[in-house]
Amino acid sequence: MKKTGFIGLGIMGRPMAENLLKAGCELYVYDVSPAAVERLTALGAKASDPAGIGRSCDVIFLSLPNGSISQSVLFGENGVAGTVCPGAIVCDTSSVTPSEAQTCHEKLLEHGVWFVDSPVSGGEPGAIAGTLAFMAGGEPEAFEQLREYFDIMGSSAVLIGGSGMGCVTKLANQVIVNLTIAAVSEAFVLSTKAGADPWKVYKAIRGGLAGSAVLDAKIPMIVERNFTPGGKISINHKDIKNVLATAHEIDVPVPLSAQLFEIQQALKAHGHMDDDHCGYVQYFEALAGVTVKSDKPEE
Repeated sequence: MKKTGFIGLGIMGRPMAENLLKAGCELYVYDVSPAAVERLTALGAKASDPAGIGRSCDVIFLSLPNGSISQSVLFGENGVAGTVCPGAIVCDTSSVTPSEAQTCHEKLLEHGVWFVDSPVSGGEPGAIAGTLAFMAGGEPEAFEQLREYFDIMGSSAVLIGGSGMGCVTKLANQVIVNLTIAAVSEAFVLSTKAGADPWKVYKAIRGGLAGSAVLDAKIPMIVERNFTPGGKISINHKDIKNVLATAHEIDVPVPLSAQLFEIQQALKAHGHMDDDHCGYVQYFEALAGVTVKSDKPEE
């Protein structure tokens, strides 16, 4: 592997970077949190800043909260673009809008640098396990050079099309995941208020058509009242806002996503933005006056 940079060592970026280190990658890292950087340098990474990473690295990954931060890291003062060498590849795994990704692609192309937008699915557990799904947009040549990295950090990687198409796919993914969690939440509030044990309801339906990876991941957390974030509501709130913005740009009505955004807004008003997105259940619980919990009886 080439000299590699990783910018953004949060819930997703930290374990992704750690997996690269375990695979023997020479890794340069940067984060606004010194503690996050120290954790990686203790494992063998080299601390740097965006300009230093641009100067030193042939492949650079970003894992950042939003598109404006990605653009600041790339094109702001002391940014990557000011020092990066032609032929390098920047891969943004952040969840941003397709238009933001296309802007980065066009600006970096002026420097002779490849840009691939490749957001991921799988959450923190997938990042830790190295089983993320990468959905990519960009040139095939750049994607092929990134494949060895995707193989370390994930279990699948698909090039969807040109610049921005990875972000389009991520938006579709987030619509499905978040609306499924909301539907699961509503259904289990209903069954709980009606007197059924939610854990037994889960065991009964998980093998049928209602079964899903979302159901298996989120119901155990809900019934245990565990809202420790793998995917924060705040991040998913940003993603659904991106869905609405992109949909409005291209005249696609998204009434269910719009309703979900208002649910997120209500949870924001009540201080739940740092909860895992299984915390959507709290919105429906407040409406119905019931709590979805269980002692998880016999398996």
